[in-house]
Amino acid sequence: MKKLLFLLLITSISFAQKEIESYQLIDIEKFQGTIYRTDIFPSKYITPRTVDVWLPSNYSKNKKYSVLYMHDGQMLFDPNTTWNKQEWMVDEVVTKLNLENKIEDIIVVAIWNIPDLRYTDLYPKKPFNLLTKSDQEKVQTEAKKVNRSISLKEINSDNYLKFIVKELKPFIDKYYSVYTDAKHTAIMGSSMGGLISMYAICEYPKIFGSAACLSTHWIGVKDFEKNPIPESFFRYMMKKLPNPKNHKIYFDYGTETIDAGYIKYAYRVDEVLQTKGYTTENYKNLKFEGENHSEASWQNRIHIPLEFMFRK
Repeated sequence: MKKLLFLLLITSISFAQKEIESYQLIDIEKFQGTIYRTDIFPSKYITPRTVDVWLPSNYSKNKKYSVLYMHDGQMLFDPNTTWNKQEWMVDEVVTKLNLENKIEDIIVVAIWNIPDLRYTDLYPKKPFNLLTKSDQEKVQTEAKKVNRSISLKEINSDNYLKFIVKELKPFIDKYYSVYTDAKHTAIMGSSMGGLISMYAICEYPKIFGSAACLSTHWIGVKDFEKNPIPESFFRYMMKKLPNPKNHKIYFDYGTETIDAGYIKYAYRVDEVLQTKGYTTENYKNLKFEGENHSEASWQNRIHIPLEFMFRK
């Protein structure tokens, strides 16, 4: 089991006209590297939340690092912060890949979700706006069946991305030794986090050079007959996918539990990306037999998108 020690940093960092109180997490047993945690990262765009910055154990200000932004940050490093006691084990996987000299040096910025806001923070707004009014009403009806509410007014993903691009990234660029260009900046998530990662690289192609979207939740709300949501995402991607010459995008899906509902859309992902000029060199859409919709399954395969995006 990982044990973490919290130490208050001597210096508070003034940002967005508020004080950020940062806490350093130090490994006692198995933790790989160091995490700097901001319990309440201020924002004018979204509800303030926890942000973790993971640094490798050999982090040095004398060299530059690529940056990976990840969603659902409480699920990435420590089973004690997760709702299901599963984790992605990002620190262990990145450390192993570094030791094997398979990827370039990176740091990981982990944005925690707020459970009650996760859905509206991560659902891409512009694809929803592509739906007809009658289709929006149909989606709203289906959403209520699973105790969710969704409307153009409620969806906050554009502001969530503004938080990352206009507030969080400038902070990271200023206080950590990182490359700031798109080539060295990636974004990654699973399920709804896959959707928002796709949205991020489309909306901000000059910020993000790569995106990894695991078990992307193409069905949007739930699987139902004549669901218009998946096609709204594909229509949006046809319009907005960035230039394949200088961007990479990764998709995958399992075959069990919720992931089984994504299988029928895999061919559309391929069609759209290939139509936009993507090849096996700059996109993946992989099927993982027997894998399900869980952190344990994503942990089994995150080395693949990490190598795809950050390969030396």
